[in-house]
Amino acid sequence: MTDAVSIEDGGTLAGVPDAFQRLWTPHRMAYIAGENRPADATAGNCPFCTAPGRDDADGLIVHRGEHVYAVMNLYPYSPGHLLLCPYRHISDFTELTLDEAAELSAFTGQAMTVLREVSHPTGFNLGINQGQVAGAGITAHLHQHVVPRWLGDANFLPVIAQTKALPVLLEDSRQQLAAAWATL
Repeated sequence: MTDAVSIEDGGTLAGVPDAFQRLWTPHRMAYIAGENRPADATAGNCPFCTAPGRDDADGLIVHRGEHVYAVMNLYPYSPGHLLLCPYRHISDFTELTLDEAAELSAFTGQAMTVLREVSHPTGFNLGINQGQVAGAGITAHLHQHVVPRWLGDANFLPVIAQTKALPVLLEDSRQQLAAAWATL
């Protein structure tokens, strides 16, 4: 076997050095393992139902509306990744009232405006994952992703290392976005 080197030969447990630097992100295992995903997604245990009961900083809430609120994604794809959630515990887009749907749409535009002002993205991914098979991490409570994107932001890290480097802390992003949203 040429890929492995024994410890006695001066190798490491990881094998032959391959010129790649490793960026270890063990904190991502909490998401992968579903550590914060509620086993019981009823309204009393749903993180999207409990967040509005906290103060904004503790709940990572950026802005509150009448029917919908904007919250930072605890496991962001990129800096400023927002989730837009109805207060009501519903799981499907078709369950939104007309007022909830209108405010969700307005919040989408406002979130894009705020993110452009704060961090100047060159594009966005907008999406709602309906059901576990579609990629929803929390299927019991509808939420829309607003993910700011920059040219070249999806480099080798997510492809090769299954890692995302985020240069801004969640609370710093939350404060900047909340302040900018307040000026709309």
